[in-house]
Order: sequence, then C-alpha cells, then structure tokens
Amino acid sequence: MKIVLVGASGTIGKAIVKELGARHEIVAAGSRTGDVRLDITDPVSIRTAYRQIGRFDAVVCAAGRVHFAPLASMTADHYAVGLKDKLMGQVNLVLLGLESINDGGSFTLTSGVLTDDPIVSGSSASMVNGAIEAWVGAAAIELPRGIRINVVSPGVLVESMDKYASFFRGHEPVPASRAALAYSKSVEGAQTGKVYRVL
Repeated sequence: MKIVLVGASGTIGKAIVKELGARHEIVAAGSRTGDVRLDITDPVSIRTAYRQIGRFDAVVCAAGRVHFAPLASMTADHYAVGLKDKLMGQVNLVLLGLESINDGGSFTLTSGVLTDDPIVSGSSASMVNGAIEAWVGAAAIELPRGIRINVVSPGVLVESMDKYASFFRGHEPVPASRAALAYSKSVEGAQTGKVYRVL
C-alpha cells in the first residue's frame, strides 16, 4: 500500500514508520519535514500536498496540537488552537483526501486518553478528542467506495513521560511501539468506525 503519514517525525509517527514501513510505501508529510510539506491547519496546503502525492491507499494522521492550561485561564482563542489544528485539521485530511484515495482505502486519525480520563489543564484535549471520536463514528457510515475510517486513542507515551509526568500522575504509560500496532490494525484490517484504545 501507499500510505500518507502525517506527523511521521513525531514520537508516534516514527513508531508507525517502523511498524508499517517494513511492508508498505510510506509518504511522510509534515509542516517542516517529510517527503512533502503539509500543514493540517491549512486546507490549501493539504490539497496541494495530495496533488503532489497522487493516488494513495491510506492516510494516517499522528499530528495535532491543543492548548494545555487550567480551565480558569482558558479563552476562546486557546480552545481555537485545538479546534483548528487537531480537530478540523484531521477532518480536512479526510474530506480533501476523498478525491485521491483509492477504492477500499482507509483513514486513521488520532485522539487520546483524555477523552475518557481527563486531567487538570486538559479540557481542550478532552473536548477535541471526544469530537474526533464522535465524528469518525458518524463519517464511517457515509464514506463511499468501501473507504474505511478509524481512530487510535493512545495513552500517555513512555517516551513522553519526562515532559508530561506531572500531568499524568497515576497513568500507566504505553510504549510508542505498542501504539503503532493499533495504527497497523486500522490500516491493514477490515474494521471501520472503531476507536482503538491503547492503554
């Protein structure tokens, strides 16, 4: 398969490359690095990248930003970061990718553990993750041509605990390599409309 991987240079992205790259062609797409430049906050950038890539069999997104801050200090602009980036960025990857993806292809998006297990200062992440998961379930019943869509919801990563441990006290971290298996299940499997939780 020809797989477009958005966020290939990140922690999860590198693990996905290692997992799927052994069996498939990976086209790395990112705002600063990769085979093609793609900014998920910019629909024009997404459309341009897809035209450069041509036809493909799958899109995997392991990118997306949200703003972490205590609820009392959050503003509409802070919430807009996650809404524009992680939520609508991934939605637009699907909507704009429909004209380039092959029949029977798949989209795999990323949410996260905070959908169900919120933390202090994580309200934006919880909101966005929940919206992504609900949208994937709805989109799955309408996608044409046998196209599938799923979402992976990883827990906090072992590799990220140095940075995020103070937020995730009591959480058991998961290695990125285990999270990558869920992306493999989505891309190489047959299910659609699923949330693969990696805890």
